[in-house]
Amino acid sequence: MAVCARLCGVGQSRRCRRRQRRGDICGGGGPERGGVSRANTGPPHPQSLVELPPELLVEIISLLPGTALPNVALVCKKFRQILSTETIWRRRCVEEFGMKEDLRKMDAGGVSSQELYVKLLHPYRHILGLWQPDIGPYGGLLNVVVDGLFIIGWMYLPPHDPRVEDPMRRRPLFRIHMWENKKATVECMYGHKGPHKGDIQTVKKDEFSTKCNQTDHHRMPGGRQEEFRTWLEEEWGRTLEEIFHEHMQELILMKFIYTSQYDNCLTYRRIYLPPAKPSDLLQPGLFKGTYGSHGLEIVMLSFHGTSARATKLTGDPNVPAGQLTLDVDLSRPVVLPDLEQQRKIEELSRLVLGVHKEVQREVEQQANGRPTTVNAAAEGACGGATGAEGMENDQGACSDSFEPGPSSSTSPPEAQPFVLPLGVMARNEVYPRTCRKCFYGTGLIAGHGFTSPERTPGLFVLFDEDRFGFIWLELKSFSLYSRLTDHLAHAHAPNMERFEAMLRNMQSWTS
Repeated sequence: MAVCARLCGVGQSRRCRRRQRRGDICGGGGPERGGVSRANTGPPHPQSLVELPPELLVEIISLLPGTALPNVALVCKKFRQILSTETIWRRRCVEEFGMKEDLRKMDAGGVSSQELYVKLLHPYRHILGLWQPDIGPYGGLLNVVVDGLFIIGWMYLPPHDPRVEDPMRRRPLFRIHMWENKKATVECMYGHKGPHKGDIQTVKKDEFSTKCNQTDHHRMPGGRQEEFRTWLEEEWGRTLEEIFHEHMQELILMKFIYTSQYDNCLTYRRIYLPPAKPSDLLQPGLFKGTYGSHGLEIVMLSFHGTSARATKLTGDPNVPAGQLTLDVDLSRPVVLPDLEQQRKIEELSRLVLGVHKEVQREVEQQANGRPTTVNAAAEGACGGATGAEGMENDQGACSDSFEPGPSSSTSPPEAQPFVLPLGVMARNEVYPRTCRKCFYGTGLIAGHGFTSPERTPGLFVLFDEDRFGFIWLELKSFSLYSRLTDHLAHAHAPNMERFEAMLRNMQSWTS
């Protein structure tokens, strides 16, 4: 504080100057008063920030956030002149927006770092991050990033079905730059004729809209048939003739007709990545999953106490985007039998349905105001052993899988053999043959148009840190999920409360 006061010309330094005017010297009286005489042979100490060398002022000011710099310019003429230094704004672009490109290259284009920050990065900072487009039941995932000297909105698309472990595909929907007249220019990137005029409007907080001003650029010479063939090759990586399932053909054609009507004129709502806690079963985040005839979809895995939930970011006409597709009870582990017994769908049904019935009994007891017990649930989770001997034999197996979080053990649990029961359909048969833990859970199924939705019991299977699966008992179907490993900046939720509020809003968007 004393150093700051002397630099700014306040506090102790004022008293010091008053003593000097009386003939005293800071730190003691003069020789006539018994003080120590000090010869000031070096340069005088600065009495305020204004007296600092310009290079030191540049270093100090460049540490301030960009939002504070306009106020700094109002202090005095010297500060206003220093704020025109490129170093200050170049540092703000790098530290606040993660720009990695050498910003000095912009000089050739006549755009300064200050212009880039003031006219592009700062005005559009509110659209950076993850967004879900309002495309009816289909949803989607948009990531808006600073990419070089552009702000680009990338639509993230799952890999082609059923290659769930392939990397995500990206398609640019819009970009913003300032090469023309040093003004921020919005361009629509949809279609196959290159960039064209577009617009971005901020509707309200955590929501914005895009508009294409030249939708004729989206049309193709061959008409709708050519547009459909091109879309199908990009979306599914094959032709319609190569898709032999008639029901799947209908679903694909329906999606094309529905999504193409928007012409990239869409509304986007902000979404967050889930916060991580030490007790989480695995790192929460985004995963790609197989959904039968609907192809691959993106879900968000998050943890809430003893519950793991997977929420759809992309959906289908049966269960739309925004809905809770999986709800896993981490307090109800299921210990698998040996491989021979795992192959029998009847054995898996017995294990899972035993837990499911106990859950229903507990719900009824709570509704009637009676206390609940977990003994039967533990019995069912441990393979249905009966009697004291059975409980003792299985208690050790249960104790390893009961704790949901990795913090309960210093090393990951030992992998156990895993195989799908006969009769369970898997879109991707290349699934892991070992797993770490299994838990009882429910999956959401519904008729076309999200009619008669119901939660049906199933088995959540944790394979490793980046893969899990779910066996839908009623559908006799298996979904494999693989982590989305792309780096997503400006995407983490500020806190758990904001994240849970976002999940509630997502369900209301498509309910």
